[in-house]
Amino acid sequence: METKGRMDKEGAGRRKEAIIKKEENTGDFAAVPRTSELPVIQGKQLCDFNGYDADVLMDETAKLRKLITKRGTLEILIPLCCTTNPVRYLKFRNTLKGFSSKTLAIRLKELEKAGILKRQSYNEIPPRVEYNLTDKGQELVESVISLLQWMQKWSNTTITSLSNAK
Repeated sequence: METKGRMDKEGAGRRKEAIIKKEENTGDFAAVPRTSELPVIQGKQLCDFNGYDADVLMDETAKLRKLITKRGTLEILIPLCCTTNPVRYLKFRNTLKGFSSKTLAIRLKELEKAGILKRQSYNEIPPRVEYNLTDKGQELVESVISLLQWMQKWSNTTITSLSNAK
């Protein structure tokens, strides 16, 4: 049995959060200090992140979240996953209503810098610039689509259960 509690650290008057555990064989309670580190999966359990530092993964997750939640990012990426043909800048500008040319240009540059998009410019008049998803970008979009499908599946369940509760 676990209960959250607080214990004094070495009687110094400072308090440190701990988990209070009940020993099964003796029935005694013991305070186990809580650590800030995530537990490591050991044994035969499957973990795709085996060997990765949790802090590094959290940092990378924050960077990815910051990029894909910016206005216009998903609106740029999702249509690209549906075609193998390159998409021209002008097509993005005409399709994405409500985005300024400046915002679109900034977002495209960010996605290119992150290795999500490949930009190909041609020395023509008028200038022609085309964008394709990289392999990294294709995997990202497939993951986002899977996440959206998961959200749609479970949001319907939530809506149904809320309707039935009334």
